[in-house]
Amino acid sequence: MPKTNSTKRELSNNKNNAKVKDGLDKNTKNVSKRDMSQKKGGAGAAASKQSQNSNRHATTNKNNKQYPKRTQKKSTQPKFPLLITPLGGIDEIGKNITLYEYNGDMFLVDCGMSFPDEEMPGIDIVIPDFSHIVSNADKIKGLIITHGHEDHIGAVPYLLKKINVPIYATKLTLGLVEGKLREHGLSNSAKLVEVRPGSVVELGCFKIEFIHVNHSIPDAVALAITTPAGVVVQTGDFKVDTTPIDGDMIDLARFAELGKKGVLALLSDSTNAERAGFSASERIVGDSFYTLFKKAEGRRIIVATFSSNIHRLQQIIDEAVKCGRKVVVSGRSMLNTVTIAEELGYLKVPNGVLISIDSMNKYLPEQLVVITTGSQGEPMSALHRMAFSDHRKIAICPGDLIIISATPIPGNEKMVNKVVNELMKLGAEVVYEKMYDVHVSGHACVEELKLMLSLVKPKFFIPVHGEQKHLVKHARLAQTMGIPDKNTIIANIGNVIQIGPDSLKIVNTVPAGRVLVDGLGVGDVGSIVLRDRKHLAEDGIFVVVTTVDSVSGEVVAGPDVISRGFVYVRESEELIESAKKIAWEVLDSNLSADGCDRNNIKNKIRDGISKFLYEKTRRSPMVLPIIMDI
Repeated sequence: MPKTNSTKRELSNNKNNAKVKDGLDKNTKNVSKRDMSQKKGGAGAAASKQSQNSNRHATTNKNNKQYPKRTQKKSTQPKFPLLITPLGGIDEIGKNITLYEYNGDMFLVDCGMSFPDEEMPGIDIVIPDFSHIVSNADKIKGLIITHGHEDHIGAVPYLLKKINVPIYATKLTLGLVEGKLREHGLSNSAKLVEVRPGSVVELGCFKIEFIHVNHSIPDAVALAITTPAGVVVQTGDFKVDTTPIDGDMIDLARFAELGKKGVLALLSDSTNAERAGFSASERIVGDSFYTLFKKAEGRRIIVATFSSNIHRLQQIIDEAVKCGRKVVVSGRSMLNTVTIAEELGYLKVPNGVLISIDSMNKYLPEQLVVITTGSQGEPMSALHRMAFSDHRKIAICPGDLIIISATPIPGNEKMVNKVVNELMKLGAEVVYEKMYDVHVSGHACVEELKLMLSLVKPKFFIPVHGEQKHLVKHARLAQTMGIPDKNTIIANIGNVIQIGPDSLKIVNTVPAGRVLVDGLGVGDVGSIVLRDRKHLAEDGIFVVVTTVDSVSGEVVAGPDVISRGFVYVRESEELIESAKKIAWEVLDSNLSADGCDRNNIKNKIRDGISKFLYEKTRRSPMVLPIIMDI
């Protein structure tokens, strides 16, 4: 990945008084760092220890019984409540972003996007509403990112166009963010600070420790956030994988250590709260690839997966090398991820294995493996274009083995099934999750969620990252683990959650929601435009055009009718002529040389024709009258 001198990466103090303390060299060094942080933070176990010292003082100092009580009250009661505001990622999949605040200091965790649904025709992506963040720009100390998936980093460029704050993330995550910023022309002004698991960042009164977790992308971390009110743990997306591809298991010992010292609140990933048992190891997918690649001898292999699932990409490349195949990468996001991951050392590709899409015609089909985007059936993705014979470089041939190595995101099932059906019509064999173990989730299932709850032992619990059904299921799970109902809360985006020593409640609601991105337009498409787009898609448009002499008020030309998506004009001449007659009658009775209200005439034409068309067809196209003056 090309480096720019103006893009700043740091592993030391930054200009916003944020210190990154690196504690990776030795475990003993990590422990000393954490102990030092606890002594400075005055939260959790340190507060408990101080309380014990105060009690011992009370037993020896009998002449001044009130003084130790005042000391104990000061040491255990924070002066201000901790405020946590989810601005996305609640009651939805994706668009994750959370705002933390204490006594005027604020910082953000993640800044992701989500994909549009069927109710958003023409929309490219959906990002969070940043209005509350912008109104508090002077208080935001930084942005912490847990990992490099789109639902956690996809909206970062749009945020930095509003406010420029330092970004703290691990090496791979920062590389993926840097690539996005370069596309938006923001790499010159962005301040990127690289951290590693075990590091501690200080942002105002907050101390944020990074804890290694397993997920479907390397360099994922959870956060232990020390505040004057107590310690909050936010897991990010995680799973417990005892045989991970990268060799590093989730740091369960650190979660247990935090739990022993005292955790005020836990914010935990709820995506798989409905799935019983444990999530499978990523290595299972490698075994399935081995079997399928052997089965595909003499045929071309096409694998569709998430572009950010680098572990999966490594397994595909490894199997291709074993079978003596060349690897072709299709899809812009896939190509960007492979390039960045290989340059940063997270993807190991032998020389000569990767070939360009333009040179694939030099090889026989059985010598190729194509890795592509489109595992969610996205209309503009490479696999979707292959399925509908719209790809400029790759055409599906009978006998191709196509592996869809992903689970459909809720709401995408129909799009995925549509792509599978079209691929099969072209003669390809399609393998997807339910047929073989070609995908495992990167999110914790029920037993892993219970394990996290039992290790962290939080006083309060807030389920995040999921739809309402996931959040409710996770909250009930926490209650079975001994957390009282009053200590659990299910919030909505924009809710300000106040956490005190003995209370958890919603105290306010701030502006939050979704902003639609369509091409270069950000937020310029709202509910009215979407309504019109759906109206046009469902019933079409019926345009009535008339030219009027502005001096005499006489009709010079028209009314003429243009119809799109409603009826075929040449086969509906009687209907069209009747509509013209209605328009003519309105014009004849309202136009005059003295001038008239053009909007009033347009409304009358619209109402008259709309009523007529509905009576004749039981359809309601968008009627658009146009009056041109000459």
